[in-house]
Amino acid sequence: MKKIEAATLEEAYRIACDTFGCSITELKYEIVQYPSRGFLGLFAKSAVIVASAERSGIENRSVPDAPMPSREEPRPQPEPNIAESEAPVAAAAENEQPESGSHEEIIERFFDEEKRSEPETETEAVTDESALAREIEDKIRELMEVSCFDIDVVEVDVIDDTAYIFLDGEDAALIIGKEGYRYNALSYLLFNWIHGSYRLFIKLEIAQFLSSQQEMIRHYIQPVIEHVRQEGWGRTRPLDGILVQIALEQLREEFPDKYVAIKRQRDGGRYVLINEFNNRRR
Repeated sequence: MKKIEAATLEEAYRIACDTFGCSITELKYEIVQYPSRGFLGLFAKSAVIVASAERSGIENRSVPDAPMPSREEPRPQPEPNIAESEAPVAAAAENEQPESGSHEEIIERFFDEEKRSEPETETEAVTDESALAREIEDKIRELMEVSCFDIDVVEVDVIDDTAYIFLDGEDAALIIGKEGYRYNALSYLLFNWIHGSYRLFIKLEIAQFLSSQQEMIRHYIQPVIEHVRQEGWGRTRPLDGILVQIALEQLREEFPDKYVAIKRQRDGGRYVLINEFNNRRR
């Protein structure tokens, strides 16, 4: 028995047949793991089988104990003329230059293409952003189709370095979840994928959830803003998930010259602190 791993089951069967020198009808195998494509490159699995040859006497060719009976001893051949033998080899070597080039050439070409890919005009930048938005939109729509949520509206706009994502549908409230926990989880998943693949930040809006949260925080921080204007410093109460990030953005807009940052309490709660420490004025 031998464990064989490959991208697909068909590839695993072929490797097993080559290893044992038998046909697939003579192959005895057990599937240990089925292959899985995963999603967006995450959670992919390869095919794993444990196989052996059903015929007796078939040995694993990778570690033969004796010369294979099917092989014949090479017959002595007359030594070729060195000049005649080297000519076709040299010609073949010239004709077989790989298009991909060496490892160093590939790296250099990658960075050259990366430089060339930068849009030279404003029109090219808009075109690239539109194509990128459509690509992200198609992949998010595919994710929603295989999920258990009924989301029939998926819209994506890419502006500057941010992907603005809008989702809506019958299950919009469910995908937000109680107190926005599913919203936070989906935002985290999309950010890790989009920022890792496209170097973009994201703004996720689900059925006006983000707008309503921003409006709520805007009303909540008004007393905090008044306290900071009078005393020079202030802080919010502990906030959950996306709320602390929204409060951070709004308070930084209100006090661009103050130190505004998220702090963590001993119990894990997070709040926004505003004071004169590390004052940005110079």
